[in-house]
Amino acid sequence: MNFRQLDYFVHVTELGSFTKAAALLSVAQSALSHQVRQLEVELKQTLLYRNGRGVMPTDAGKRLLAHARGILQQVNRAHDELCESRGAPVGHVCVGLPASLAERLTVPLVRRFRLRFPHASFAMMEGMSAVIIEWLVSGRIDLGLAFNPSPSPAIEITPLLEHSMYLIGPKVEGKSVRAMPVPLRELARYPLIIPSRPNANRMRVETQLSYLGIKPTISMEIDGIASVLGLVVEGCGYAVLPLSSVQGDPRANLLTARPIINPRLTIQMSLVISAQRPTTPLTREALGMLHELVLEVLGGRETLRPRPSSSPERAAAAVR
Repeated sequence: MNFRQLDYFVHVTELGSFTKAAALLSVAQSALSHQVRQLEVELKQTLLYRNGRGVMPTDAGKRLLAHARGILQQVNRAHDELCESRGAPVGHVCVGLPASLAERLTVPLVRRFRLRFPHASFAMMEGMSAVIIEWLVSGRIDLGLAFNPSPSPAIEITPLLEHSMYLIGPKVEGKSVRAMPVPLRELARYPLIIPSRPNANRMRVETQLSYLGIKPTISMEIDGIASVLGLVVEGCGYAVLPLSSVQGDPRANLLTARPIINPRLTIQMSLVISAQRPTTPLTREALGMLHELVLEVLGGRETLRPRPSSSPERAAAAVR
């Protein structure tokens, strides 16, 4: 087993096709197929199901894929760290961001990264917090942001911000803009549109209500903040979210946000890195950069506002 075989196997598996992988790697398809077959012979395992539509990993192939990604990333990190010893940070860093924050953070993060590390490359992946932790442990990303990450020997957690959770509902004409707080115990009265487990918001709501001997009323399970907010605007139910997940949405002026109190329901945002792999100088500096950017963009006073492109009249009507 060698690095080339692992690299070929990862490309074929992720693309689902020998033809596509060969074109991307600029190698002959026959040579690519031979290398992957040699890998299967070496491991005495069938790694790929081959059919007329492409390839899919077997159970053994899925396990090898997780290891291969980590191995190849470690090789790249070793190369990058040696190169960094000769001068400015170089190499590649991949950041995982929750989908609810990616739109607000990606552009300023990329702009700042290019300015500080002109000789390095950057990648970003969006996902739920639980998925971001999985990517971090498997080596697919170098660092990330996550809501309420569970303590684990595999990751290092740096708390950043604690955000209050709000009951997000449709704005009703004739009602006061200043929304009244909702006691946590009364949350079960509202039909919730909420992501499926193990979403951090979902787990937080269920855990806190369980302490009171109450279960939430789940109307729909929707894994996407934009879709959830669209359904709330249509009057299909309510959402429980931090304002950071709603700020900037063009429909903010159509929503109300009621703080959840007695006790206050909060969710913690943290920086996460792997505790099992050495951290390169580039990753360390990128971690510090992400830390300062998050505090700049998300650390201010919580307000619910539409995008700046909305009209002044609509912005004035937004919940504050």
